[in-house]
Amino acid sequence: MGKALGLGHAVWCARRLIGNDPFAVMLPYDVIAADKFCLQQMIEAYNETGGNMVAAMEVNPEKSSSYGMLDIDDGQSDGALVKVKVKVKVKVKVKGMVEKPKAEDAPSNLAVIGRYILSPNVLKNLNQLKSGSGGEIQLTNGIAAELTQGSDVYGYRFKGQRFDCGSKSGFLQATVSFGLAREELRDDLLDYLKVILTADRVAH
Repeated sequence: MGKALGLGHAVWCARRLIGNDPFAVMLPYDVIAADKFCLQQMIEAYNETGGNMVAAMEVNPEKSSSYGMLDIDDGQSDGALVKVKVKVKVKVKVKGMVEKPKAEDAPSNLAVIGRYILSPNVLKNLNQLKSGSGGEIQLTNGIAAELTQGSDVYGYRFKGQRFDCGSKSGFLQATVSFGLAREELRDDLLDYLKVILTADRVAH
């Protein structure tokens, strides 16, 4: 069994299955409740834009160190769709996506969420990358490399509610939310929650 070297490495390991076609990546711990699947929303937008696309949502600045953050071209925004800009600092150093920055270093409040539609060229970029943030090969860096090569990267503000099921609290929030959304479960679950809340108040 190989060593886990980050999301970028995991995606790169599927290169022979992907071949030369655009491909989607879905991270299972990012659960999104929506009337239309988040990836379906993105596919419809991608059919108009091409390039690369990542799901995006606004986060509080203090949480930016947990996400890849987007540097947005304010002049290239169209509703849900935002175009990531190439921001040159010095010569060849390009900053369009930043992996887990400190709050003061985040280029915006738009974070990358676990849905991607990517060009197969991203796999070539990953092949050339060294370890990044946390000693891992970051998918974000492979996507950011597209900017230096003249390819477009878009952030898509999806419609829906995202739950971070990589955390215990997020998993519980998702369980309660999806349970309440089910007609056959809602009443029993509500009654149980009321009992728990009442017992908690009595205990205090």
